[in-house]
Amino acid sequence: MKEGIHPEYKKVMIKCVCGNEIEAGSTEDNLRIEICNACHPLFTGQQKIVDTEGRVEKFKKKYQKNN
Repeated sequence: MKEGIHPEYKKVMIKCVCGNEIEAGSTEDNLRIEICNACHPLFTGQQKIVDTEGRVEKFKKKYQKNN
Protein backbone atom coordinates (compact mmCIF):
# COMPACT_ATOMS: atom_id res chain seq x y z
CA MET A 1 0.00 0.00 0.00
CA LYS A 2 1.15 3.51 -0.72
CA GLU A 3 1.78 5.75 2.26
CA GLY A 4 -0.36 8.83 2.88
CA ILE A 5 -3.19 8.19 0.41
CA HIS A 6 -5.57 6.13 2.57
CA PRO A 7 -8.09 7.71 4.99
CA GLU A 8 -7.65 7.15 8.71
CA TYR A 9 -9.57 4.11 9.98
CA LYS A 10 -10.77 4.54 13.55
CA LYS A 11 -13.30 3.25 16.08
CA VAL A 12 -16.61 5.12 16.04
CA MET A 13 -20.00 4.81 17.70
CA ILE A 14 -22.93 4.21 15.35
CA LYS A 15 -26.11 5.68 16.81
CA CYS A 16 -29.59 4.51 15.85
CA VAL A 17 -32.73 6.63 16.21
CA CYS A 18 -34.06 4.06 18.70
CA GLY A 19 -31.16 4.88 21.05
CA ASN A 20 -29.03 1.80 20.40
CA GLU A 21 -25.28 2.44 20.05
CA ILE A 22 -22.90 0.10 18.22
CA GLU A 23 -19.11 0.35 18.27
CA ALA A 24 -17.52 -0.25 14.87
CA GLY A 25 -14.64 0.83 12.67
CA SER A 26 -15.02 3.47 9.99
CA THR A 27 -13.36 6.31 8.14
CA GLU A 28 -16.31 8.60 8.99
CA ASP A 29 -16.69 10.40 12.31
CA ASN A 30 -20.38 10.57 13.22
CA LEU A 31 -22.63 7.81 11.93
CA ARG A 32 -26.38 7.84 12.48
CA ILE A 33 -28.71 5.16 11.16
CA GLU A 34 -32.50 4.91 11.01
CA ILE A 35 -32.89 1.23 11.82
CA CYS A 36 -30.72 -1.38 13.56
CA ASN A 37 -30.99 -4.95 14.82
CA ALA A 38 -32.62 -3.75 18.05
CA CYS A 39 -35.55 -2.05 16.30
CA HIS A 40 -35.85 -3.86 12.94
CA PRO A 41 -39.17 -5.76 12.68
CA LEU A 42 -37.48 -8.90 11.35
CA PHE A 43 -35.25 -9.22 14.42
CA THR A 44 -37.88 -8.13 16.97
CA GLY A 45 -40.53 -10.59 15.76
CA GLN A 46 -43.03 -7.90 14.82
CA GLN A 47 -42.81 -8.46 11.07
CA LYS A 48 -46.15 -8.92 9.36
CA ILE A 49 -46.94 -10.25 5.92
CA VAL A 50 -49.58 -7.98 4.42
CA ASP A 51 -51.57 -9.79 1.75
CA THR A 52 -54.46 -7.57 0.74
CA GLU A 53 -55.19 -9.22 -2.59
CA GLY A 54 -54.94 -12.88 -1.63
CA ARG A 55 -51.72 -13.40 -3.58
CA VAL A 56 -50.28 -15.96 -1.18
CA GLU A 57 -53.40 -18.13 -1.29
CA LYS A 58 -53.59 -17.77 -5.08
CA PHE A 59 -49.95 -18.91 -5.39
CA LYS A 60 -50.47 -21.86 -3.05
CA LYS A 61 -53.61 -22.93 -4.91
CA LYS A 62 -51.93 -22.64 -8.31
CA TYR A 63 -48.78 -24.58 -7.39
CA GLN A 64 -50.22 -27.04 -4.88
CA LYS A 65 -49.17 -30.62 -5.52
CA ASN A 66 -52.08 -32.95 -6.24
CA ASN A 67 -51.60 -36.28 -4.49
